[in-house]
Amino acid sequence: MFRLRRRLPVFLSLAASSTLSHAGAGPAAGTINKTAFVVSGSGTVRNAARKNNNSARTFLGPLNASSADSLMMPDKDYPGTAVERLRAVRARVAEFTKEDLNGPWDDVRRKLLWAGGLRDLPDAIPGQGYTGHAFNDYNHVDLTCMAEKVSDNQNDGSVQQIAVGNLLGPGIRLASLPELGPGGSWSTCSNGSNQDPPQDVAHIQFRSRIAFKLVWVPNPNFDAFVLVDDDGNELARGRPSGSLPNIRQRQMNYALVRGSKYAKAADAIASNAAAE
Repeated sequence: MFRLRRRLPVFLSLAASSTLSHAGAGPAAGTINKTAFVVSGSGTVRNAARKNNNSARTFLGPLNASSADSLMMPDKDYPGTAVERLRAVRARVAEFTKEDLNGPWDDVRRKLLWAGGLRDLPDAIPGQGYTGHAFNDYNHVDLTCMAEKVSDNQNDGSVQQIAVGNLLGPGIRLASLPELGPGGSWSTCSNGSNQDPPQDVAHIQFRSRIAFKLVWVPNPNFDAFVLVDDDGNELARGRPSGSLPNIRQRQMNYALVRGSKYAKAADAIASNAAAE
């Protein structure tokens, strides 16, 4: 099965680069810095080590104040959200160390899939569980957790630049890891997320909040990314190596959210790096 990034369309080109530091402080002197999650040869992810409190790590961002405080309560603003599952995804993201997201891109992407509750299925048929596109292009970067009752919702035309119909339910059920809780996960399209309120697939088609969105940082090379929550708050960041998605795709990814709440963290990272 071909890798999606080899067939990505050509969009605009910009330029770029800078150094990137982790959002949190580095590990204290004398502590051992280990990668928490290891990707096996088969592509599965496992927790290799438990970290002490001094390890460089991300944080579990809170849900919006208007959303559920209880795992059993629905999200008032986005009732299609699988709240328990979303919280489990955020907990997995919070366990990443800086090193987890700074390794080879193929490994980092598998860790993002795992954290989001998705299987790595690069050889599946598109529409039947295929996740090779997830985080690999400019658009499929919104990890959302939706309740089972809305998994088969289709786009009625409200989401622009997305096919009317857009049936994702069968693929969601095949690719979603069950251990994170009820409902399913998917990497939905970010088109329309620059509007207020967001008019993208997650918020409109599924009426679900995003657990995290991947945004490439507008540094000279667009070679770092940040994960943000539904309010645009930073959850984690990384600077992977190896075969990244095409730079035009990374540029388009940022352009899609530029000026919105979802770009603020990426803008701050780029500005801080440029000032160093």
